[in-house]
Amino acid sequence: MANSVLLAVLITLITSTPAVAQFDLQFPLRLAQSTQGTAASMVNGEVLKIDKDAGKNTLKHDAIPNLEMPGMSMVFSVKDAAMLEKVKPGDKVRFAADKVGGAITIIQIEPAK
Repeated sequence: MANSVLLAVLITLITSTPAVAQFDLQFPLRLAQSTQGTAASMVNGEVLKIDKDAGKNTLKHDAIPNLEMPGMSMVFSVKDAAMLEKVKPGDKVRFAADKVGGAITIIQIEPAK
């Protein structure tokens, strides 16, 4: 009996605290829905460096809308190492990036026209 009363008191305390009342249990679902169907868009950039052995390149790029990332210079992995054969340092490029296996990865790249 004492355990039932204690459990009832704990449940009442926990569910009536403001922190619990403000916790959004639907957030993970809404986050997943908001990112579904968000297509990686082509972005302007400039190749600064290529590391073929590591399968990475460094780009100075404009904002990447699908990743909500401002323009900056950063190192990217590439989905396919053959992509690094299409460009060289100093090239102006158009590319698309997305999260692949938790890493921001270039999924398409081509010389700018």
